Amino acid sequence: MSALSPRDPELEVEPEPLADPPSLHHGETLAAALLDGADLAGRSARGISFDEAVLRAVDLSESRLEQLSLTDVELSGCNLSNVVAQRARLNRVCARNCRLTGLLLSAAALQDVTFAGCRIDLGSFGASRLQRVTFADCRLAQTDFIEAQLQDVRFHDCELTETDFRGATLRRCEARGSELQSLRGVERLRGLSMPWAEIVANADVWADALGIGRIED
Repeated sequence: MSALSPRDPELEVEPEPLADPPSLHHGETLAAALLDGADLAGRSARGISFDEAVLRAVDLSESRLEQLSLTDVELSGCNLSNVVAQRARLNRVCARNCRLTGLLLSAAALQDVTFAGCRIDLGSFGASRLQRVTFADCRLAQTDFIEAQLQDVRFHDCELTETDFRGATLRRCEARGSELQSLRGVERLRGLSMPWAEIVANADVWADALGIGRIED
């Protein structure tokens, strides 16, 4: 059975452009808001919520946003590199062409989330729950899913070099057209489906994980 697709964000209200960047105080909620080119780098706040919001070219890099909540949010060309967002909640979120290098989303819950054309290398989804999440054309090199729970998660045309799945559990997940070299925790990929041709093409990955040696003809 194929992995289920994530639902798209539901923007029932046309977001209103904000004249000034938000202050991002603890517990602040931004609803039906459009942020375009806002510089919010290096902020620190707990419990920030974005509801039915659109973020374009917003810079949140190096911010600490624990318990961040995103519901029905679209992000385009944003910079969230080295953002610490432990225990975040993402529901019906679409991120396109965003830089997420070093993003820390540990102990988080992601449901109906799409990452398309994003750079998410050196990141962490450790101990997080991912349900109906798609990574499409993303760089996930050296990102970890340690002890994470993945259900209906799809990796399409992604770079997964040195990605770490140790302790992870997968259910109805799939990978297509993705680079799988030097994976860690390969034995935890039970529950992952791939096209047969790609399973064969990655025989060296499975052999390395199982300690199977090669006999030269």
